[in-house]
Amino acid sequence: MQNTKLGNPAVVGLGGFGLTTLLLQFHNLGWVGLGPILAMGIIFGGTAQLIAGFLEHKMGNNFGFAAFSAYGSFWIGLGIIWILNHLNVYPSTHSDVGFYLVAWTLITAIFWVGSFFIHTAMFVTFTTLLAGFILLDLGHFGFPVMNTVAAVVLIVCALSAWYMMAAAILNDLAGREILKSGKPLVAKK
Repeated sequence: MQNTKLGNPAVVGLGGFGLTTLLLQFHNLGWVGLGPILAMGIIFGGTAQLIAGFLEHKMGNNFGFAAFSAYGSFWIGLGIIWILNHLNVYPSTHSDVGFYLVAWTLITAIFWVGSFFIHTAMFVTFTTLLAGFILLDLGHFGFPVMNTVAAVVLIVCALSAWYMMAAAILNDLAGREILKSGKPLVAKK
């Protein structure tokens, strides 16, 4: 029997997550319209990330399966909200979207705890993601300046995800650790 090396689906999941998160923050800062974010949110952040999650399942990685499937669904769901708003079919209010974000804040808190057991880079990514969601929640419920603060925090989150993607790709290509991911905050027993 021959051992065939499989690709790491996390590189696509992290790439899609990072790109769409970065583009959305450019929109939140007023630098770009919603069109490119909607397109990438459905295709790369949504569909490709969802596929990466399904492939993580095949690899036996429950964290990657759950996280990539969840955030792929987040992007597809957000895209559908934007489309329904644009078409004036089941439009969502600012507070409706706020409650959508609160729900995602809660699931992100679970993934944040899980990141303690992976490595420092994952912990940084989920810490900034959780902080970004909390700030967006505040921004949607009476403190709009927090949306700008959230954009900056989530840019760091997006770049952190790309760092992990780069580490997975470059370390594999080099056959050694070029980019370090750090140790888990909590050791596994």
